[in-house]
Amino acid sequence: MSDLIEKQDLVKETFNWEVPVESVPLPSQGKVYPKNSPLYNRQFIEIKSMTAREEDILMSSALIKQGKVLSQLLASCIVDKTIDPDELLSGDRNALMVAIRITGYGASYSAVTNCPHCSAKSKQEFNLGDLSIKRLEIDPVGEDQNIFECKLPVTGKTVHFKFLSGREEEERSISISRMKRLTGGQAVDRDVTSRLEYQVVAIDGISDRNAIGQFISKMPARDSRALRRHIKDNEPGIDLSVDMKCPECLKQGRVALPIGANFFWPE
Repeated sequence: MSDLIEKQDLVKETFNWEVPVESVPLPSQGKVYPKNSPLYNRQFIEIKSMTAREEDILMSSALIKQGKVLSQLLASCIVDKTIDPDELLSGDRNALMVAIRITGYGASYSAVTNCPHCSAKSKQEFNLGDLSIKRLEIDPVGEDQNIFECKLPVTGKTVHFKFLSGREEEERSISISRMKRLTGGQAVDRDVTSRLEYQVVAIDGISDRNAIGQFISKMPARDSRALRRHIKDNEPGIDLSVDMKCPECLKQGRVALPIGANFFWPE
């Protein structure tokens, strides 16, 4: 029996209390994971509530420096230890992160937003429990594959793309940061093209990475926008669109929920 189990049993026996566990629905419904993955066709993942142990993870300077805080937090809270948090799609990770935050500090979340009408900044209160799950509605090109299809409106090319995992998002972030360091921050921000380079698997059946990269850089803007819109509209995850009322112009609007440093450290 592990030390963790022994400690948990001691808490249960001595204090008559156990860390609560709940099931979180996966937006992807497990459709994109290979058959040999514990995530294959998985509808729910069980998580345990945040405890002081998870606060240690959030405070770890070493994990913060390595950019591993969120992955370690997920690994600590996911009950099934055969699941690799970095294998999860970003949307599935986001669903788990919101659920974990609610278990630790409740659903109330304060954040500063910009009014979509007058641009005034104001502090708003949001209920994380009101965020809806955006489930995967389109079918992959094959069973247990994270590959989807989109037809471009201008060039008429058929693009096969994938939704990024937590590991791929981290790799892309590191690559962009490295490029900025090498150029002293003078390089053009390649957020659009670098994301497409990671997401596009093939174009008209051609999977050569160099050829794909060159096509993406010369893709008509209308094609680029249509592809990015198709990916965004269909990517499973949490709908982070929220309503706010501006105290300055008194108008209501819909904005993207700002996820800041206080997401896991509420006031």
